[in-house]
Parts: sequence; structure tokens; C-alpha cells
Amino acid sequence: MARDFTFLLYRHLCRALLERHVPVTVAEFIRMHPDNAAIIRHDVDKKPQNALIMAGIEKSLGLSSTYYFRTVPESFNEDIIKQISDMGHEIGYHYEVLDKAKGDPHTAIELFRQELEKFPCKIETICMHGNPVTPWDNRHLWLYYDYKRFGLTGEAYLSLDFSKIEYFSDTGRSWNDRYSVKDLTSRNGNDRKRIAGTPDLIDLVKNTSDTICIVTHPQRWNDSWLPWFNELFCQSIKNIGKSGIIYLKKR
Repeated sequence: MARDFTFLLYRHLCRALLERHVPVTVAEFIRMHPDNAAIIRHDVDKKPQNALIMAGIEKSLGLSSTYYFRTVPESFNEDIIKQISDMGHEIGYHYEVLDKAKGDPHTAIELFRQELEKFPCKIETICMHGNPVTPWDNRHLWLYYDYKRFGLTGEAYLSLDFSKIEYFSDTGRSWNDRYSVKDLTSRNGNDRKRIAGTPDLIDLVKNTSDTICIVTHPQRWNDSWLPWFNELFCQSIKNIGKSGIIYLKKR
């Protein structure tokens, strides 16, 4: 059986998207809302060098996507951010300030301003980082403040109408939301149980013209055996914990 979550398979997914969809960044979709759109988003939690490889694959196929970087050492690499931006991709801010501020919105908004200023390129959209083990949802910062005061176009969860967008995320190395704790939208659970792996997702996008959103975490994707197996092993352990968290939330 061919390995899932390889760069080779990601290239096949991109080619499938191009058959019936118009690939767009998050900012482009918010501005234009094109028909048959495929919103491509990458949450760079760590291993930015993997994001650079994915960005190169996309550029070679003539499509653009959005890369959200955290401002922690394992994600924020200014040189890689510039390289990805120079390829024509959108760079966004993957914020987690409510977690860092332990739920205090006043401290969080100041952290948000400081971290946003660290980016070496223009930021149009932002996207919350969902840490499954913290009690806070970083999106709740905007119950107290307006992100538009920072000149931003939108937030990747809050600015899209997911009642009209089919959403697929590789959270937990699974496209069917089985291990999603905070990476959730109004469409989670719709028709996903049949998506056992990326080949199933490829088949789906080849056979629909509906607007879709594809979300990846680049650290999950590797061609080389050792990092690929390490990610598989570590994520399998994490998924046990995630399953427990989801079970307790449902009780």
C-alpha cells in the first residue's frame, strides 16, 4: 500500500484540485468569492522547511495558497517566510495569544499586536491556533476586540461561511475530523466518514464542483521514511490523548 501524507501524494492532490476547482488563498476568497473555489490553507505549527517544499510544489503547478505561521521558534523562520511570500503565496499569522495570556483578553490583544509586527511581509488574514490541551479558544479574543482595527481582511474560521464550504483538515493525520478538538466548523461531520485517506480525498475533489477548503499541517508530510514514520508514531500517541479529550467533552 502506498504511504499517505507524502509530498508526492500532495502533488497528486493539487493536480486533482486543478481539474474542477479554482485554487485561491484565504484572502482571495474573502475578497472575490469565486465559484468552484478550492481554498488551500496550511497551518505551519512546526517544521517550516516542510512548508517551503509544499510551497514549491504549488508554485510549480501554478497555484497559490495561504501559509499561517506561529510566532514560536519551531514555526517562525523569517527567511522561509520571505521565500514562500516571494513565490506568490499568502502569509498569515497563526495566533495563539489567548492561550499565552491564560485567558486574559487585555494581555492577549497586546501580545497580538506585538507578534503581528514581527512578520516581514504584509499580513491580510489571520487564523487561530488550536491547542487541544488548553481550556481557551483563541477565536474568543474577537468577542472583545475587532481584528479589523489592525488592517486585516479576515480570520480563516470567522470570515468564511462554512455552511456553504466543505471543510477538510488533516488534523490527527485524518481527513474525517475524528481527532479534531478545536479545528471545527459548522460543516464538520458532513460526509467525512468515507474519507479514509488522501486518495479518497483526491477522488472526492475530482467529482465535485462545490467550494471546498483544504487544510494541511506541513509537518505531517514527508517523502523520507524516517521523518514520515516519526510523525506517524508521534501523532498516533497524540491521537490517544485527543480521543480522551473529545470523549470527556461529549459527556
